[in-house]
Amino acid sequence: MHKFLRSIGFSTYQKDRDIENLIQEMIDHSTDRKRIQIDENTNFCEIRGEAAPGMGIAVYGEMDKDGVFHKEYYYPYMSSRDLSSEAECMIQRHTEKETFAGLLEEYKVGISLIFFMDNLFEYREMKADHVNNKVKGVRLTGLSVEGKILLPLKKTSKQIEMAKVAAKDRNSLIEAAKNGDEDAMETLTIEDIDTYSQISKRVRNEDLYSIIDTCFMPCGVECDQYSIIGDIKAIELKRNRITEEDVYDLTLECSDLTFHVGIAKNDLLGEPAVGRRFKGQIWMQGVIEFDS
Repeated sequence: MHKFLRSIGFSTYQKDRDIENLIQEMIDHSTDRKRIQIDENTNFCEIRGEAAPGMGIAVYGEMDKDGVFHKEYYYPYMSSRDLSSEAECMIQRHTEKETFAGLLEEYKVGISLIFFMDNLFEYREMKADHVNNKVKGVRLTGLSVEGKILLPLKKTSKQIEMAKVAAKDRNSLIEAAKNGDEDAMETLTIEDIDTYSQISKRVRNEDLYSIIDTCFMPCGVECDQYSIIGDIKAIELKRNRITEEDVYDLTLECSDLTFHVGIAKNDLLGEPAVGRRFKGQIWMQGVIEFDS
């Protein structure tokens, strides 16, 4: 089974037979079907079954000449309407099957952000039509199987404003350093040394989560999974129509990046509230928006 099925409310589906029956039910009753002809003998089909508003299971495969769908792979998805980033984005195909990863050069988080591309059918369609549109933005979401709620850090409005200015200045320095500016590189190095020195002193007497406000860092061996701490900006509780399990759709701001995270209510430790923080591991997905 896919590890993150439980993130959208399918925690009771543990056996392969049950999951196959679930996917077949999605295929039989879904109205969201798309198909493109790759060549004379090959076509590519996408079928999406929605389990709750904005989340469900995407199934991909091929339709034979008798109209019978043959599944190749599936994954749980979650969608978002909020634009997360307009940074430069590259698209790379995975080795195992024809799915794609997006690579965002996002200075806000300080790393190259890799995510699983959710609108791969649209991209396959563009490739089949030999269309090469420019990426104009990405809408990011994450699925989590375990998380906890942390209390917020107490900040004054002046501190919040100063942090935003400092983050903006740092992003400018990173961009300049990437373009070969030696002064920017030196400034960033000095800032990192000062930050390390301050943290080393504070960690002796303070809890780690009172020092770290938000964080975004790769986790595990898979490149599209991250360990995050983010501020909760909005909360929506959704119900899986098949299992009747409740799922949280959390809007988070993490390292100045806004995205949505889906997690089953039973997998979240603590009571979420706007202003509090979410800590957990996520599988990052994204919908790439192209210039029409």
